[in-house]
Amino acid sequence: MKNALTLLCLTLVVLTNGCAFGQTLPTYKWTATIKVVVEDGNPIAGANVAVSYTILPPPSDPNDRRYGEIKGATDTNGVFIASHTDSSWGLAIIVEKSGYYTTHIGHDLYQPGQFDDKTVTASRNPTIALVLKKIGKPIPMYAKRNNQMIFPEYNKAIGYDLMVGDWVGPYGKGINADLFFTEKHTDPQSDYILSMSFPKPGDGIQEFTVPDAEKGSGLRSSHEAPVDGYQPEVSQTEMTNPNRNFYFRVRTKLDENGNVVSARYGKIYGDLAQFTYYFNPTPNDRNIEFDPKQNLLGGLKSLEQVSQP
Repeated sequence: MKNALTLLCLTLVVLTNGCAFGQTLPTYKWTATIKVVVEDGNPIAGANVAVSYTILPPPSDPNDRRYGEIKGATDTNGVFIASHTDSSWGLAIIVEKSGYYTTHIGHDLYQPGQFDDKTVTASRNPTIALVLKKIGKPIPMYAKRNNQMIFPEYNKAIGYDLMVGDWVGPYGKGINADLFFTEKHTDPQSDYILSMSFPKPGDGIQEFTVPDAEKGSGLRSSHEAPVDGYQPEVSQTEMTNPNRNFYFRVRTKLDENGNVVSARYGKIYGDLAQFTYYFNPTPNDRNIEFDPKQNLLGGLKSLEQVSQP
């Protein structure tokens, strides 16, 4: 099991609830029922599960373990049950199986500010559903993390080259405009509308939602981009919304009847101001399962590198 990831997830759960600020909690028994299925909804047996919990109060020696861990495997119904009696604030759950993407999730054992017996009983006996996605055919792609887009000009559509990872000239080294970004302001301090549009008929974008049971998966998207359903423009007015995700189609060629003859596909994790994109350069190949070891976009800074499919 990936103990480093376990500790990271558990730390996030703890800090989110304020345990680090020293609040003392009573001891209760908790029982977590983990239900694991594959993408078609069928249960999967033999998936390895690790359920980590905080040890409170924390040991005085910083070298001592500050978390406990219960390990096991799902049964023929895809179920694994972990139980313990302690005063933990939260759980971190990791599920692994050969041939599938690892998935993880955190669970709060207390709702902040609510410590009555009814709330405690419900939150400390959760049933948690998780989806394991099969590893299909990861491929080389152009992938880059844009932690914060800096727009060269306001109120102007500016092209971005996905295969170069930069604005098109004269703002950057890009050659072909795959996308257009426009940040509309009345003045630099005002509210704004950030939009993405496209240069060719047939190009487009569509938003998708990641179900709760899949949010911790190594592969958050589907294995392939959709055939259709693409819109010519999308916009946002919020500063950042990391829960937004998109599929896109670019470099599209249409026949005389408006049917797609050729196109290239990709996906975006995150919103338009702070996102990671993945671009498959092969025409008509809708596979968007990225192999992190084969990024076609070289020369990236450490914060721009992409490590997940």
